[in-house]
Amino acid sequence: MFIISLTYKVALENVEQHLPEHNVFLQKYYDSGKFIASGRKEPRSGGIIIANAQSKNEIEQIISEDPFYTHQIADYEITEFIPSKYNDNFKFFINNS
Repeated sequence: MFIISLTYKVALENVEQHLPEHNVFLQKYYDSGKFIASGRKEPRSGGIIIANAQSKNEIEQIISEDPFYTHQIADYEITEFIPSKYNDNFKFFINNS
């Protein structure tokens, strides 16, 4: 599993301009089963995506499609982790990672 932390590097007006495209990107990867959860940071300085992928390389490929990446809206930090404890409601995601 991976935590993808986005940090905006432009004004929020520029972020808002590309938000519809970014949401289409997110939905594509929710539909594929790669994204588990996502949302804004508070205060609104970026966002977080929790993803289930086979490798960091796969995550980097996915990120390269994000309009926030292609339009240089955000910087990305990728953290891989291997869950050792989890709520039973997440068992499906853990067993598929």
